[in-house]
Amino acid sequence: MAEKIGVYFDQSALGIIDAEELSTGVSNKFGDACPVVKVFPVLAAASAREEIKKDIVEHGLDGIAICGSSPRVDWDIYEFENVIVERVNLREQCAMAYKNPDGTIPAAGGAAPELLMAMAKDYVTMGIIKLQKTATPEPPEFESVKTILVLGGGWAGLTAAKQAADYGYSVILVEKDAQLGGKALNMLKTVPLEFPYEEAHDTGLEAKIEEVTANENVKVVLNATVEKLTGTPGQYTALVGGQEYNVGAVVLAAGWKPMDNELLAPFGYGNVPNVVTSAEYELLARDGKLDAKRVAFIVNTETVTGGDIYSAPEEVEAEEAASEEEEEGYVHEDLESVRHLAYSSYVNSMIALKHANYLCDAHEDARAYVLYDSMVVPGIHERYYKAAQDRLGIMMSKAEIKGIAEEDGSLVVSAGNTLMGEDVEIPVDMVVLPTGIVPATAKDPVMNFDYRQGPAFPDLDLFDGFADSNYICFPYETRRTGVYAAGCVRQPMMMDAVEEDAIGATMKAIQCIESANRGVAVHPRSGDLSYPVFNFVRCTQCKRCTEECPFGALDDDEKGTPLPNLSRCRRCGTCMGACPERVISFDNYNIDQIGSMIREIDVPDDMEEGGPRVLILACENDAYPALDMAAIRGKSWSPYVRIIPVRCLGSVNAIWVADAMSKGIDGVMLLGCKYGDDYQCHFVKGSEICNRRKDNIAETLERLGVEPDRVEQYEVAIDEYDKVPGMIDSFMDMVFEKGPNPFKGY
Repeated sequence: MAEKIGVYFDQSALGIIDAEELSTGVSNKFGDACPVVKVFPVLAAASAREEIKKDIVEHGLDGIAICGSSPRVDWDIYEFENVIVERVNLREQCAMAYKNPDGTIPAAGGAAPELLMAMAKDYVTMGIIKLQKTATPEPPEFESVKTILVLGGGWAGLTAAKQAADYGYSVILVEKDAQLGGKALNMLKTVPLEFPYEEAHDTGLEAKIEEVTANENVKVVLNATVEKLTGTPGQYTALVGGQEYNVGAVVLAAGWKPMDNELLAPFGYGNVPNVVTSAEYELLARDGKLDAKRVAFIVNTETVTGGDIYSAPEEVEAEEAASEEEEEGYVHEDLESVRHLAYSSYVNSMIALKHANYLCDAHEDARAYVLYDSMVVPGIHERYYKAAQDRLGIMMSKAEIKGIAEEDGSLVVSAGNTLMGEDVEIPVDMVVLPTGIVPATAKDPVMNFDYRQGPAFPDLDLFDGFADSNYICFPYETRRTGVYAAGCVRQPMMMDAVEEDAIGATMKAIQCIESANRGVAVHPRSGDLSYPVFNFVRCTQCKRCTEECPFGALDDDEKGTPLPNLSRCRRCGTCMGACPERVISFDNYNIDQIGSMIREIDVPDDMEEGGPRVLILACENDAYPALDMAAIRGKSWSPYVRIIPVRCLGSVNAIWVADAMSKGIDGVMLLGCKYGDDYQCHFVKGSEICNRRKDNIAETLERLGVEPDRVEQYEVAIDEYDKVPGMIDSFMDMVFEKGPNPFKGY
């Protein structure tokens, strides 16, 4: 805990805030606990930082409060050895965000309004109290195994294995089949991956396999899967083919499998001869069996009927008879909506272009019809698309497929809403439907984690099994620390994107190993030295922490007591927020710390004279930056709010709300990331868990005679900064309508 604190004010960042008045207030309130209190014209100046260093030595300071700009600004220049540093945000979330109760903005150069000074004093006091409740974390000793397990021997896995080996790490490359290569073995060619990006070419798979198998740092294990992964990042034990390997991290490059072809049945697949998938067409091309000369390649297309669109000759009369019933409201039970083919992506567009070129390469008189709802061609691949447009034999058109019928031994594709401006019927020898890419993790544990939370990645059904954590900011991350997804197990992509993906995932795996070796966290709190500390004497084995941890960092011992796996932990604090007994804490983030800050807020006894007080607990990942950005862009909000950043709304413990209400605070806003199907929480479940806990808080407030809507949760993305002031204004309107907290003044 910081016992001797130096408090430094940056007048250049404070606008009309009176820094001298604040410094005098600190000296009077904290006395010897803050032996150094200074105001600098520009605190970011090198001379000012040198003076701080001298003060640290001369006065034996172990804590520094930098009162000026947001902690998100100049974070790299306020670092001092063996001293805890706290940034007090008096610029963005105080001086710049302030507006008078009547909505006016104080004139520049004038005296600071009383409410602005009150806000600044609260923030400075809370910053000092936070330092007094903060200790320097001491990470446990930990020695990482510098071996990377690469699961999957396809294009992604081979790339990852070579990348890791080139950086000096040992690699265990596990492939479930009898040979390396994965789905690339089935390919005749790849879409162009090199200049001039106009013609398909050999994949280069054999050379890549040779590079990997010849590398002495790579051990290849074929015909095997991961039977069990035990342990923690940096010190995993992988059971593969009955043999145990010690590994530090995992690159999950397990690849993809075709979607359930029953989804293609409405297009005639499985019922009409010569209706094949693109994966099957690739095999025909590889084996030199492209006999059909007129082929329709259907890409991501919409249907008109929304049901089965193929028909055999004997069905035509029946369809005509049924049309009258349909007009009267009759709908056949098998007519499911197939408005857009499932699992479609830009890959389908690129493969259709490649296959159309295959056909023209095989036959001089070929006719390739590429029919699409949306042709998606990213980046440099536009050149390949333009080359296909210019090639004789290839015709491309937007189209809605109305029907696929058998007539005289051939097929007729009926299409509407085409670029020709009219409905057309295209006689073809074959129809090629897209192959949907489904990740290998769909309905398959793959990793077989030996975790309390089970062998599979959790909740992957939300994303059709794709093993990505859906982080906007952190690609390759999965819901299990130490395991990084690459290639089509993460999302559909072509071989060039797979190459980059595998390199990125490998770098993440290396970062994880090195971070674990130093006892620090990985993303999103990269470099954080803290870790959860448990007071097991008071633990009741309720298991809330183990159940709510988003990353499986906690197992149970034989008594049901939480068993921490520290390098799995992302330091979000969700376990701390879950614990009803408050036995979980971090040295630099804990229940007492935030609770003490809340209790130091100056709350007027009379709401009519001093105004209300509202506490905002703001997620540091999206909400807190959004508040900064709003202020920088000229937005402002009520002078009655006080903002405390939290690691994640999942870390919010109910006792903080109780502290606020018993203090007489009139409302609490929980400001965090979006949750639900399109969640954006950096810690996956934090906002959602907080929302569930809020229901319990509401019940408690009702029993106390306090309106439950005095505590409300709001969702905000980092780019929705313009909405935040409106949220605050709306909440303040509610507070004014309800009047003072019944506990005010007690």
